[in-house]
Amino acid sequence: MRVVRLVKKAKKGNKGALLQLISEQQDAYYRLALTYMGNSHDAMDAMEDMIVSLYHSIPQLKKEDAFYSWSKTILVNRCKKLLQKKNKIVPMENTNESFEKPIITTDATNSFTQTEQRMDLKDMLSTLNANQQEAIELKYLHDLDLQTIADMTNVSIGTVKSRIFQGLKKMREQFGGEWNE
Repeated sequence: MRVVRLVKKAKKGNKGALLQLISEQQDAYYRLALTYMGNSHDAMDAMEDMIVSLYHSIPQLKKEDAFYSWSKTILVNRCKKLLQKKNKIVPMENTNESFEKPIITTDATNSFTQTEQRMDLKDMLSTLNANQQEAIELKYLHDLDLQTIADMTNVSIGTVKSRIFQGLKKMREQFGGEWNE
């Protein structure tokens, strides 16, 4: 109910209400952008683009209670657009920074384990095609529901389910594991 009230204020031009909505989910936005962009600098650029876009297009939002899924869809589209632009530019130097994903830890002993797990997961996901990777990351790393993923990727729920199923099946075949679905 609170979100709906803030969205209505934002639709009327209240910048503070829009910023409050965004700040309440800023960690989720950042993690989502980081998944697509691969580094924090580009993730922040994508988030800035999303905020500007939200400000200009929020009057067009029909369902106030769908603000977060709508805004995450806009963020994904901004990320994809920035990545397309980036691919048109030939980099001056070859860097592996885009493959490094920062890990937020509370203590140093946990850092090594998390880094190792993230590397294992990255290796496993790299065996999948881009659509399967995207669907699995959105579902399991960002805890998004199937309908939101379908909306974000402009495909049907059935396609999302198929991508997740086929991706998990391929990972199980290559790396082993139990069937949990």
